[in-house]
Amino acid sequence: MIQRALEGLRVLDLTHYIAGPYCTKLLADYGADVVKIERPGGDGARNLGPFPNDTRDPEKSGIFLHLNTNKRGIVLDLKSTEGVETFKNLVRSADVVVENFHPRVLPSLGLSYQTLRSLKPSLIMTSISDFGQTGPYRDYRGSEIVDYALGGPFLVGGLPDHHPVKIGGSVIQYLAGLHGAGATIVALLGREAHGQGDHVDISIMETQAGSPDRRTPMLVGYQYTGNVNKRGTVSASPIRPCKDGYINVYVVATRLAQAFDMMDRPDLKDDPRFSTPTAAMQPESQEALEEIVIGWLLERTMGEVWNAAQKNNVLCGPLYNVADLLKDQHFRARKFWEEIDHARAGRLTYPGLPFSTPNAQRLPRRPAPLLGEHTQEVLQELLAAPDGTTTPPPPSA
Repeated sequence: MIQRALEGLRVLDLTHYIAGPYCTKLLADYGADVVKIERPGGDGARNLGPFPNDTRDPEKSGIFLHLNTNKRGIVLDLKSTEGVETFKNLVRSADVVVENFHPRVLPSLGLSYQTLRSLKPSLIMTSISDFGQTGPYRDYRGSEIVDYALGGPFLVGGLPDHHPVKIGGSVIQYLAGLHGAGATIVALLGREAHGQGDHVDISIMETQAGSPDRRTPMLVGYQYTGNVNKRGTVSASPIRPCKDGYINVYVVATRLAQAFDMMDRPDLKDDPRFSTPTAAMQPESQEALEEIVIGWLLERTMGEVWNAAQKNNVLCGPLYNVADLLKDQHFRARKFWEEIDHARAGRLTYPGLPFSTPNAQRLPRRPAPLLGEHTQEVLQELLAAPDGTTTPPPPSA
């Protein structure tokens, strides 16, 4: 069963905020025993919203709750001698360490990969940073917008007569976390093959430079043609308003017959303004067509438009908001959404696993840990087996 694929694997999670925690969340959700190690004040993500009822509480951050399911949580002060020694002892029982500090931080604490590998030669360490562990940008401070600006297609986003616009949210951070989880698995497979540990170096900037989100095609295109893309030359698909939101519907000159059938307007096929693609592309024809399409859309819901488009082979899709996603029949039929009960935040609905085994029974997921919730539990395990032979508990424990 794929949800238990990483069962028996122990991961020490030194990450914070988004990219690193998403990496370790994926490992935890597929069975790894992930021990999240927080500083005494806790992961900074605990102070990021949203919060239930907009009441700030470090145990109720929506981002933290989502990114730390299935993990156990302990508190260690790595700036203290005792904390460093405890961490080193934990390393002896671990398979993987994941961290997303600036590259200078762990070496300054006496916890470089070389040091940790001397304690556990088979150790895999995955480091996620803005610009990687080497190179002239190594010690620069980055952020979601900086990493996207330097590595991604930021320059071409937005309208041609306005400043560039970044894609919304923290997509870049999540993509880097996904790369981190995949690379960690590859390193583990490599360890099985040659018996040695490895240090995985994830540069968030490089995950963008090699991203299929327009950047790679643009780079290849530039090498062939010398063309540098500009805002307005990479357009989004046609978005128009409808009765209950917005809809993405392609009404293009070369496929107008299907669009007219969708709108139940076969009479428009003989209209000289739209009788040929050339005629339909004239500015006055485009303006008239847009008025007809918008008028039809505003009288119909997203669902009605989508159904009509599918019946007539018109490319189309609704633009969901969060409430729409939670209600979508396809997500519900596949049981994607899962409810998890948290001691402080209560019972909330969470996104499910990004991939699963068909028809397999899904294990209940453990809620994100309270700050230091499992400190005594984990340290007692360490004391019981100081030689590093502790056995991780089952993922549903």
